[in-house]
Amino acid sequence: MRRTRAKKSVQCSAVAPGRARQADVLQRSLAWIINDEMFAELSPHGNTKWSAVPFVFLAVLWVWSDKSTLTGAFSEAVQLSVGMFGQPALASYPGFTSALVTWSHRLMPEIWQRLQKLMQEVGRSHWRIGDWLPLAVDGSRVSTPRSRSNEDAFSIKNYGRGKRAKSRSKWRNKKRRSKPLSESVKPQIWLTLIWHMGLKMPWCWKTGPSTSSEREHFLHLVKTVIFPEKTLFCCDAGFVGYELWKALIGQGHHFVIRVGGNIRLLRGLGHARSGPGVVFLWPDAVAKKKQQPLVLRLLEFQGPRGRVYLVTNVLSTNDLTLAQAKELYKLRWGVELQFRGLKQTFGRGKLRSRSASCGLVELEWSLIGLWSIQLFAVKEQLAVESPPANTSLAMALGVIQNAMRNWTVEVTSLHELSDRLREAVKDSYHRTSSKEARYKPNYKDQPSPTKPEIVTASARQKKNYQALALSA
Repeated sequence: MRRTRAKKSVQCSAVAPGRARQADVLQRSLAWIINDEMFAELSPHGNTKWSAVPFVFLAVLWVWSDKSTLTGAFSEAVQLSVGMFGQPALASYPGFTSALVTWSHRLMPEIWQRLQKLMQEVGRSHWRIGDWLPLAVDGSRVSTPRSRSNEDAFSIKNYGRGKRAKSRSKWRNKKRRSKPLSESVKPQIWLTLIWHMGLKMPWCWKTGPSTSSEREHFLHLVKTVIFPEKTLFCCDAGFVGYELWKALIGQGHHFVIRVGGNIRLLRGLGHARSGPGVVFLWPDAVAKKKQQPLVLRLLEFQGPRGRVYLVTNVLSTNDLTLAQAKELYKLRWGVELQFRGLKQTFGRGKLRSRSASCGLVELEWSLIGLWSIQLFAVKEQLAVESPPANTSLAMALGVIQNAMRNWTVEVTSLHELSDRLREAVKDSYHRTSSKEARYKPNYKDQPSPTKPEIVTASARQKKNYQALALSA
């Protein structure tokens, strides 16, 4: 592809406050995020007639729309683009989706970097917790329609023949044990999300079929995405393993990860670093390959459903105390609220694209649209000392969608949208009764992680380690 000359920059038109419309206010807000400098290195094909900024505007307006169909949402986005720029980047829905499939993988990293930079600019004391940039990692599935394309790309192969399905014969509950397997689950996209724990919004992600490994997704992101200094990843018990932890340490990152009975840790290996809480991860297969053990610190505290065990590669108690680690792990749970906001509040519990390639870009641009709304709201609320935890996603989304529906209506001030976003906060009234559900929580079949296996290193392990240390 040959590089083309940069298209004319998209700027907010100077409109007298008394004559400005909701469309002008929305354009002003989006222009704060999206600008020509972001895509200066983009080299579209010579036949491409659209420029990047109006195209990204159109994609964001498309996912912001509250229309029930994708084509209806696109029509609304086109009308609004005409009101902003005089003409849309693309007027054909097939052409638009084709461009999304072709260019999203090129546009997405640039948009990630821009949003991350703005998060740092507006984040203030919430950008870091202590000295750490706190990022939670978790995965979830998003359903898609039962089209042939989606089933081929995302469905679970050989459903009902796996080890977990066959193990139902050992379940204690006879009623559930004898219940026949349901029909094959819907085709779903697996989403592994890295989420900023201080500002309560996404950071980056990776998608794949419903059978994807969240550990492999996380490992891919660690190796391909540049993270700031002193990044601290906080994960649940699904993100364990020598290769993953070694990669994190090798990239200069830090982590706090929950562990259970599926992890064996060693004590007393003879390493220079020893003492209370210092443990080693050195699986037998790794030792046979003569690879170095990982030096970790084991943390333990009482959780709501039992003892919680965490490991971290931050060995100094001055850099990360037990109380700080406990608080960070508690904040990690907020990523579940992000998934709920995406699926329920934003209405992406089931995507609408019947093509697998379109489904992936629909999900990715939905995340960009949701992230932008959260950033708009947090920016305005931090200006009046309201923390990100108080932001109401539903109210902020309502403010944006109301402005879209009434884009031709004049506003009295260009700051009208900002003022409304400042008011998009959760209620603060005092409740007289608990909101806790009356029914028993529907916990997963699998219990909470148990205590990890902690053993004292054997004489052979110590000897092998000493030989490895001498050969290094």
